[in-house]
This record gives sequence, C-alpha cells and structure tokens, in this order.
Amino acid sequence: MLIYTHQSCIEHEVPPGHPERPDRLVHLLQHLEDTGVSNDFPLISAPKISSAQVDIAHDLHYFSSLEEKRPHEGLEALDPDTWMSSRSLAAAEHAAGAVWQGVNDVISGRDQRVFCAVRPPGHHAEHSSPMGFCLLNSVAIAAINALKIAGIRKVAILDFDVHHGNGTVDLCKDNPNILVCSSFQHPFYPGRFHEVDRPNIVNTPLPSGTAGNAFRQAIARDWWPAIDHHQPDLILLSAGFDGHQADPLAQLQLVEDDYFWITQEIVALAKQYAKGRIVSALEGGYDLQALGTSVVAHLEALKA
Repeated sequence: MLIYTHQSCIEHEVPPGHPERPDRLVHLLQHLEDTGVSNDFPLISAPKISSAQVDIAHDLHYFSSLEEKRPHEGLEALDPDTWMSSRSLAAAEHAAGAVWQGVNDVISGRDQRVFCAVRPPGHHAEHSSPMGFCLLNSVAIAAINALKIAGIRKVAILDFDVHHGNGTVDLCKDNPNILVCSSFQHPFYPGRFHEVDRPNIVNTPLPSGTAGNAFRQAIARDWWPAIDHHQPDLILLSAGFDGHQADPLAQLQLVEDDYFWITQEIVALAKQYAKGRIVSALEGGYDLQALGTSVVAHLEALKA
C-alpha cells in the first residue's frame, strides 16, 4: 500500500471555526505516525494534476476560472461553505494529483492499493462549479482520465461519505463506463443529483440515525450487485468518515468497525474484478479523533 499527501494540503486555509480545517490533516498524519502506519507505509509527496487532465473532466474553462478567483492574500468565498486562500488551488491540484498518481501506480503494478491523505475534499465539485468545501473533483477526474489507459474499460467510484457525491454524479452520469455508488444521509446537504436515474448511478439514501447494521444491509443490497454487473477494472473510493457517530456535521451512527467492514468487502470485490486495484481518497470527517481511528481501520482493511 502507498500513502500520498502534500504539505500544501495543510496550507489550504479556511475561516476560523470552519469544519474543513487544516487541523484535520495535521491530526490525521500525526495519528498515522503515532500508530506506526507511516513507519510501515512512508508518506509520499503527491504531484500536481495537470490542467489538461482537469479540463477532460470539468468544464473546459473551469480550472482557469479557479485561477482567476485565487486571492493573493486573505480568503475568497466561492459560496457560503467553500473558500480559497492563496494556497488552496495548489492544495486541490496536489489532492487530485495524488489520486491520479495512485491510479498510475496500481495500473503499472507498483502496488495494488493507494490511500490519499489530502484536502480539500472533492466529491461535491460539479462540472462547472465548486461547492461544499470542494474545488476539484479528484476522484472523478482520475476515473475519467483512467478510461484513456489501455486495459481500463470500466471504473467504479464508491462513495461512503455522509454527504451525497453530487459532483461525482454530475461529472460521470453520462459515462456508462463509470459506475458511481454513493451512500448518504437523506434528506441532507447537498440535495442535488440524488434523484438521477441512470443505469450507472446507484444512490443509497440513509435516514438520520442509521447505524451499522442498517448501513451494511443497504450497501449489500444496492452496491454489491451493481459492482458484480459492472465488473470494473479499477475501483476508486471517496472515503468520507463523517458518518461516524461522533461527527458534528451529521447524524449517522457508524463506528470504526463499519468502515473496516465496507473496505474489506470492497477489497474482496477488487480482487475478483480489478486485479486488487483500489485508490482511496479522503473526503469528509470532522471529529478529529474519530477521523484518525476510522482512517486507520480503513487502512487495516485496505492493505490486506
């Protein structure tokens, strides 16, 4: 297993009190060190995604519009939730670059699993607009570009963040070679694209208060048959841990063992269909302690 991160992902600044704060990644990386994970799997500095690769997935003028909005100092609000500082776009470029490098690593055979410890998250960024803390849709960019690689005919994106992956659905809904499965608390933010009806889009809404057993039953009911039918050559994960019972932004009741379970199941499917190839990217998770312990549970299953 390889783990990518980058210093610029810590340097992405947000207003005081904002939940998607640098402390998330600082705490996570320290937790990986304290638990010995980063000794076993040394952290690798992520490259930047190219603007050309962004243009293949997002609107052709989207990246340049973000460049124009980047402040030289201070903070710029893109919407009430989404902010840019002078280093934010670089952080998003390295976050997306981590996922794309991970795709190349697993396809080349360098390793079978990759985890990207990065921020800002990406799955709310739509085709032509940032939103929900997200600037570049790292996982969707990687999936769309991966289909240009020889031997990659189909990709699956599995999103277990507590918020619906509206941006990923927006970017991928008309590409039948990309399966998108998203579980999410509902009704809840963002309230967009969760009713898209396409054969390659699997939405799994969960009521507030859903705990582990009901979560597992819903995933097994909706996701596993879809993956069996799609038979992906590559699996990408939008790994959000804000469904944890301790998270301040939502009301699902998941615990670390639920994240271990879903990852273990995905690993088994990846071995069956995708030569074991999985690239996982950090999305949400806003209680620092729960984020650290949940990611470690995820990595324990991912490395198997």
